[in-house]
Amino acid sequence: MRVAVLFFLFLNCIYLLTSTGRVRTIDEIDPVVQSESLLLRHNTAIPQAMNSGIYFGKLDRNGVPRSAWPVGHSLLVLPWSAVGHYLLARLPGIPRDISDLVFEAAACWSSATFAALAVAAFFLLFLKVGISQRRAMACSLLLAFSTPLFVYSGWLYSEPATIAIFVIAALLLFGTGKPVALLQALLGALLLGFSIQVRPANMVIVFVFIAAALVLDHAQGNQGFPYRTAAVVVAVVGISGAIYLARNYAYFGNPLDFGVPATAENGKDLNSWHNPVWLGVFGFLFSPGKSVFLFCPPIILGILGLPHLWRRNRALTVVSAGVPLVNLIFYSFRTQWEGGYCYGPRYLVPSVLLLCIPIGALSQDSPPWFRPLFWTTAVTGFLVQAIGLSTNLLEDMVQNRYFIGNWDYRMSYSPITGQLRLIGKYLHAPAALGLGWDRWFVFLRAAGASPATLAGITSLFLLGALVFGGLTWKLVRSTPLGQ
Repeated sequence: MRVAVLFFLFLNCIYLLTSTGRVRTIDEIDPVVQSESLLLRHNTAIPQAMNSGIYFGKLDRNGVPRSAWPVGHSLLVLPWSAVGHYLLARLPGIPRDISDLVFEAAACWSSATFAALAVAAFFLLFLKVGISQRRAMACSLLLAFSTPLFVYSGWLYSEPATIAIFVIAALLLFGTGKPVALLQALLGALLLGFSIQVRPANMVIVFVFIAAALVLDHAQGNQGFPYRTAAVVVAVVGISGAIYLARNYAYFGNPLDFGVPATAENGKDLNSWHNPVWLGVFGFLFSPGKSVFLFCPPIILGILGLPHLWRRNRALTVVSAGVPLVNLIFYSFRTQWEGGYCYGPRYLVPSVLLLCIPIGALSQDSPPWFRPLFWTTAVTGFLVQAIGLSTNLLEDMVQNRYFIGNWDYRMSYSPITGQLRLIGKYLHAPAALGLGWDRWFVFLRAAGASPATLAGITSLFLLGALVFGGLTWKLVRSTPLGQ
């Protein structure tokens, strides 16, 4: 646990240094405005979004503007919003007219923390599977820097928080492959229930966790209360679902009215489920802009490791294999299956991370081809994520037709080649405000923040990365080989 805590602090500092600190799409803007309302007005109404022209939601029965998304992600972002409002925006060298940009940057930093928390939880989960600490650290670093978790740690989408929730829930419920205590089952169930409040579509993933709990309970048995873990999960998740439906009824007079506008983006219905499933499956597997194999090469190792994990922990294998398969089919039906403006297969990011869990079991068994394939996927995956984090993602997407026609995704679009063009461009040309190198300190400096203040914050994160990274390495090196 001490290694995991230090590892989390190290990764948090690294991710803070590489964060964009920017919010550009409505899915990122919404948690900012909702957390702002919670912080300053103690409610979830978002009139400021409607007034600014970025509103996506519906008026409730009282004419109050509400978000199309539940409040879960905004609650998780709230502590960082408070830091931005009460601390960062009031530092010397921060002009008052850019306080909103500083507030947004702080909110965006929350993704760095949740991404680091997810990797630390993966580290503990690898240990629970029964692999050595050094191998667990190597596999965790692979997930930290060679999967979409790295690139999404720099943006304010809900994926990093969702991944952290599901990995910790898997650790609590299935880490040992044995029956868990009632309190531990309850904590895991509460996390799964809360995931619905982050994104209601996460219910699909929760169903897989329930199936895994049934597998665990059936294999282990419990004379006093058979299927206790599954029953706890079902009960807690059911209560959470009822709360969400009650929210819909209170706001809109209908529990099945989720507050999503009927149309968006020039009148197109983006939130229906009428997409030809073959189109989504093909895009998620083989397209140059959304392929899970291209944007998360380590899943190749994850797939190969499934038989190895099955021999060690069957319930965890159900989660690792079941979640990606179910989500692949589920999101392939979604009209906006590509996830809007985003890098890679955004909706499948939590799934592909869970599919990487078997890498730990495979690394312990370590067939002859494992090491070269490990390094190949590590280097390839890192380069893909580094390219995505380099410059403003929207610049190339807007210029080179990410969408065609009436907001239809262009299947041949490649953000990797687009980003490479921008890297070449900005190596030789200055960037306008908001374009160019996508780092929070670059953007805030261009907006008027003091170089000394930004250097101080950056130095603090860098010092933290060096100190916590050094302590983590020292502890891991002191552990005997094989332990």
